[in-house]
Amino acid sequence: MFKEIYSFKVNESREVEEKTTEKRKNKEGIEEEVEVSKKVQREVPFTIAIKNPTRRELEEADMEFSIEMSRCIKKGVLTKAMLAKKYSDTGGLLSESDATRLVDLYAKLSDLEGEYTQKTLTHRDVTKLPKKIKTEVGRLSAEVALARREIVTLESSYQSLFNHTADSKAQNRIILWYITHLAFFKDEEGEEWTAFFEGEDFEEKVNSYYSKDELEDPLFQIAQGKIASIVSYWYFSNEPKKEDFDKIINDIDNPS
Repeated sequence: MFKEIYSFKVNESREVEEKTTEKRKNKEGIEEEVEVSKKVQREVPFTIAIKNPTRRELEEADMEFSIEMSRCIKKGVLTKAMLAKKYSDTGGLLSESDATRLVDLYAKLSDLEGEYTQKTLTHRDVTKLPKKIKTEVGRLSAEVALARREIVTLESSYQSLFNHTADSKAQNRIILWYITHLAFFKDEEGEEWTAFFEGEDFEEKVNSYYSKDELEDPLFQIAQGKIASIVSYWYFSNEPKKEDFDKIINDIDNPS
């Protein structure tokens, strides 16, 4: 059993074999009960869980983010910081004040993440950190979340401008990593969780993700949007509560 970030239920319509008993007369004309099997469509409930990542998984996801960033930069794709700096120096679509603020926020976020890594580097389990360091790590986590939130708010005004930066591509990559590694499911009779996406490594899990999409896997079609929304919200938020996730699921189920 693993510790979960959040879980929710979905129903998938499946063809199942249902057994019933009927009374029929045999060759001798004697009435007797016989078991009859027939296939029927039934709503089968599934529980989807988003697993809380281990320290090792967090490190692997961060590594994938760094690899994707490096790959994009080598291909000439600008980072958000580079783009903001360019507009703060020359003007353009991005206002000078917003560009300058973003440059400062990117620098602050980089420093905070570096400090966080330094303080937790020698501890595999963040929950077992000494009390003093745990307090510092909590403060850093909160500041990282606030910086990310302000960045997202500012960038939302210039969404088309930042969509194709190295950061955005790396960010999408790390969220895909979390989706393919943290999503699990089980049916109403299942005791063991099953990984939603099969594979021994990230590439195999990504292939499983796109295969389910292309083949229109019924459970994938029902759960994918909810999984992506939960993982994305968790990634960008500081200590999200169950009520936050409940609202996300409710909004998806009951669009206004």
